[in-house]
Amino acid sequence: MNTYLQIFTCFSKIGAFTIGGGYAMIPIIQREVVDKKKWIREEDFLDVLAISQSAPGILAVNISIFLGYRLKGVKGSIVATLGSTLPSFIIILAIAMFFAGYQHNPTVIKIFQGIRPAVVALIAAPVINMAKKAKLNIFTGVIAATTMILVAFLKVSPLYILLVTAILFISMTLYNKRKTK
Repeated sequence: MNTYLQIFTCFSKIGAFTIGGGYAMIPIIQREVVDKKKWIREEDFLDVLAISQSAPGILAVNISIFLGYRLKGVKGSIVATLGSTLPSFIIILAIAMFFAGYQHNPTVIKIFQGIRPAVVALIAAPVINMAKKAKLNIFTGVIAATTMILVAFLKVSPLYILLVTAILFISMTLYNKRKTK
């Protein structure tokens, strides 16, 4: 099968069967591209995930762009992005057309209220798995916990946290290089 077709099919499947957005897609993308297709190693996937989270835009689209680019360059990123977004677009369009007249229906409202806890769990699962795989030590665990508190409760922009953390780690690296000379 053509590589571009494989990329499109893989990301279409991910886009079509993932409810809950980018974070809910992470374990499915990982299973497909790391475990099943073996297109990249798990360590590389975590790097792609970190870059995708720090880039502006939708996480699932960013992951598709970076993975597609790694596989087949610019054309691969376009194919992967189309694969991950086209099914969702078609499904959302169909749902919107169907439910437009039922948006205030009590049964429909209850259905969507019932889906919400499942979506929260789909988002929580990859976060827990990433924390386990990241092999956090006390220092990085404190950074993760502090970041969560700053973003979730104090509404600090993740951009500021990324900048401060990057500066901190660059400074530590330069200090350690100077110290070993």
